[in-house]
Amino acid sequence: MTATLNETTLDVPVDVRFTPAGTPLAVRHEGRIWAVAAEPVHWFDRDSWWDTQSTAAVGSGDLVSIEYWRLQVRLSTNSVLRTFDLRRDPLSDQWLLESITDN
Repeated sequence: MTATLNETTLDVPVDVRFTPAGTPLAVRHEGRIWAVAAEPVHWFDRDSWWDTQSTAAVGSGDLVSIEYWRLQVRLSTNSVLRTFDLRRDPLSDQWLLESITDN
């Protein structure tokens, strides 16, 4: 038998609470608070700026760096861990829940 992960792709806005050092503590999704239960993974990727139709003025800032967090979260100490992949697009303050994976 092969184990498979169940992944749901969403791209929905979420609220993220951070530590003073900038590490996620919890995510509010659909009115529920999901606590971070393991060390988060943080990385940046680049947007395919050459595929977009928009142009930017000189001095607009970083328009191509997409910020990501992969979080192991749970609703309570007895609940199952889930993996949330969060994304923040360049020049946006809004975090998006890109996908949820059941572990």
